Amino acid sequence: MTIRESSAEWQGTLKEGSGRLRLGSGVFESAYSFPSRFENGPGTNPEELIAAAHAGCFSMALSAILGREGHIPKHIRTIAKVHLGATTAGPTITRIELETEASVAGLTGEEFERLAQAAKATCLVSPALTGVATITLKASLIDH
Repeated sequence: MTIRESSAEWQGTLKEGSGRLRLGSGVFESAYSFPSRFENGPGTNPEELIAAAHAGCFSMALSAILGREGHIPKHIRTIAKVHLGATTAGPTITRIELETEASVAGLTGEEFERLAQAAKATCLVSPALTGVATITLKASLIDH
């Protein structure tokens, strides 16, 4: 069984404090703070990392599904937009929008949409985000 690890450190109060996020592999480390999370301050935030994880997972799942169907993608690009909003319970992730475009020979737009929806459902990160009320997908086939 594979285990992945990351860490966070925080110093100070919620609004005036700051911290650092580190991936266990060591390939990424960045500052985070109240302004980087809830405003537009410099640094990263947990939601941005969730977006990166979801986009990466979805792209790999789509590649696997296309390959099983005999279609090798030339290129897949996915953007995940994680919406952080206010609810009566406090701040929460209210929505994730996946937008993907791929260059895959021999597919119709309808076939690609079907396979992309299957990737959204089976990507390992999607089920981990079941607390998010809405996860949408816009899939575009390019250069076909």
